[in-house]
Amino acid sequence: MREAIGMIELTSIGFGYAVQDAMLKAANVQLVLGRTICSGKYINVVTGSVADVQASVNAGLDAAPDGVIDHIVIPNVHPNVFPALGQSVQLNVGEHKFDAVGIVETYSAASVLAAADAAAKAAGITLFRIHVAMAIGGKGFMLMTGSVSDCRTGVNVAAEVVREKGLLVSAVVIPGPSKELYAEYI
Repeated sequence: MREAIGMIELTSIGFGYAVQDAMLKAANVQLVLGRTICSGKYINVVTGSVADVQASVNAGLDAAPDGVIDHIVIPNVHPNVFPALGQSVQLNVGEHKFDAVGIVETYSAASVLAAADAAAKAAGITLFRIHVAMAIGGKGFMLMTGSVSDCRTGVNVAAEVVREKGLLVSAVVIPGPSKELYAEYI
């Protein structure tokens, strides 16, 4: 059951494995992602019921309190977060007109998930990529598309979620993007 998503971002690979073990033993959750990320960090992402994800994240936080960079629990996660995180969203530019692209970049991997969920809930956008930390120095970014108005709303809401933690790098809306901008995702 993908009712909630939780993530813990850690300073150390060793802490990452210890936290993953604690998270998986603590509750009935499914590991979505557990891997090393840039700058020698480690992330663990789990899904399940809200109560199980909260229990899992709490157990993970208890397992390595000195190694936590960031963490989140998102209850009632928007269903479009999972395909965008798995980079399995297919865009067909030839059949659909995309008026804008929105980009939000964050200093942490965990904060980009919270931003993406908030954007998807606030605006009629299509999340088409959530990138967490690989080959970008441990940062995160998300890409969305839709009308200019919806992209502006999505980017503004997402940016505010991240800005509250002091982790916002950039928030950009590109009206009338070229088709070539989407070439990597078609």
